[in-house]
Amino acid sequence: MHVAIRVKLPSSRAETMNYSVRAWVVAMLVCLVASNVFICDVNAAGECGKTPIPSAAASLSPCLSAAGNARAAVPPSCCSKVGSLIKTAPKCLCAVLLSPLAKQAGIKPGIAITIPKRCNIRNRPAGKKCGSYTLP
Repeated sequence: MHVAIRVKLPSSRAETMNYSVRAWVVAMLVCLVASNVFICDVNAAGECGKTPIPSAAASLSPCLSAAGNARAAVPPSCCSKVGSLIKTAPKCLCAVLLSPLAKQAGIKPGIAITIPKRCNIRNRPAGKKCGSYTLP
């Protein structure tokens, strides 16, 4: 029993180049798909869970005045947002406070870190470090 296998070899330099281009395109597509899978997995495992840090920061917009001024009253809407964030993703608050976005918005981390205490949040992680700051 003999099995004949026919392989079509490129007959010209143009066909050889065409195969090389196809192989390169396929390799790039595989890399692109693989990198998207990796990036999605990394984003899903952040300090704020599946929520991007800029979105978490936007949800804390009621806290802007209190995050830049230790004497400013903390609005109840800020306290409820911070309280729920501490309950669901405590590391997220620190990630938001230390983010470049917070710095651009004029948030002072040394003042902003006092908001949970100023809101009298009972389950706040007092004594925990957030960068070079400690939660009071």
